[in-house]
This record gives sequence, C-alpha cells and structure tokens, in this order.
Amino acid sequence: MIKLDILAVGAHPDDVELSCSATLAKEIDRGKKVGILDLTRGELGTRGTAEIRDKESIDAAKILGVHVRENVGFADGFFTNDKEHQLEIIKILRKYKPEIVFCNAIDDRHIDHGRGSKLVSDACFLSGLRRIETKMDGEIQEAWRPKQVFHYIQWKNIEPDVVVDVTGYMDKKMESVKAYKSQFFDPDSDEPNTPISSNNFFDSVIYRARDLGRIINTEYAEGYTVERYVAVDSIFDLI
Repeated sequence: MIKLDILAVGAHPDDVELSCSATLAKEIDRGKKVGILDLTRGELGTRGTAEIRDKESIDAAKILGVHVRENVGFADGFFTNDKEHQLEIIKILRKYKPEIVFCNAIDDRHIDHGRGSKLVSDACFLSGLRRIETKMDGEIQEAWRPKQVFHYIQWKNIEPDVVVDVTGYMDKKMESVKAYKSQFFDPDSDEPNTPISSNNFFDSVIYRARDLGRIINTEYAEGYTVERYVAVDSIFDLI
C-alpha cells in the first residue's frame, strides 16, 4: 500500500483542482506522494452528469500526476458529519497515512464545502485514536493522525494563514481545471449557466493566484487557513 505525503480532499470533483492543484503539482515535482479523495460524485451539479465527472476527474488526475484518486461516494448535497461518514474517512486516512491533509474551505457559498471541511478535520483527529477500530480487507487498521490540516480557499475571499508560491505551476493547474469541460466556460455549450460556468469565474481563479503572488512578491500563489500554529525549525524557513 502506498503511503502518501499529501492527501487532498474535496467535497466534489474539481474542488481540489480549482483550489490547491498548483501546490500539489509542485510537491509532486519535488518527489512527494500525493493523492486526491473526492467525497461525492457531484451528481447534483447543474451541468453534465456524475458519469461525465467521473471521467473528467480521472483525466485531471493524470494531468496533475497524482499517485492515487478515490471517491467515497457520499450523497452530494446531503452527506453529514456523523459517525458513519467519519469512519469512512478514517479508513482512507489509515490506508494512506498522509502527513498533510488539504480539505475544503472552512466557510463557503456551497453548503457541502464547509460541511466537508469539518467532516474531514474531525476525522483527521479521530483517526489518531487507537480505540476507534476500523478494518480494511479484513485487517484491523493502525491509528494514524496527519501532522497538519490545511483548508484551501474557494468561492469566498478568506484571509489565508499560509501562502504557497506556485509560480511555474499555474499552467498545469489550469489544464487540470479545464479537464472538467462540462462544468466551466464553454461558449458553444447549450447547458444552463451557473456561477462557475462564466468566463469571469475562470479568470478569477487566475486572478486570485496572481494577487496572492503579488502580496508575497512572486508571480502566483495559493492560500490556506490552518487550525493550529504552523511550526518551523528556523525563522529563515519563513523567508
């Protein structure tokens, strides 16, 4: 079983690509093992179908070069942060033993984002409790707790606690986003318009990365919020 350095979780296929995929691409280039977990198939989406999104998510994963991608198949729009759902996430965490977990924004326009954020965060804590027993393939799993949980930024302009320079990786990010052809701007599409299907939304993804990059004196950046202090070995690690 592959051990991951980073597991990026999204309530819907395309959440990860839109929000933190440049960071993932950068770390993959640096030799890190990276995986993506989708909580739902996005079956309530106005445009496209769940089957189309399944294929699009596979294509996006290939573009980014992630080592594994799974979907736990929770109900889009209706999953809850309860024991049943937490245990399913715990099984994945114990399966891949990620050091770092990325998850949805703590508060956002779509109700699944904030709910998914809390669900994954709670599961990350509970996964470290050895008295919570889970099994996979008939084997009892070892307890595992990621060292840090980062919440990426989505629709709302949340002030980040941590900003990652992703200069040189925006092209790959946008290529992975464009893999979701059914969801985003297409002047030839006859599907209904949505808040994310406009060209303005597409441009806003690039603008946010450029603006965060401007603030840290780089070309592009992605931002995250954290639940606890980020520790560094040297103050020079923050330069």
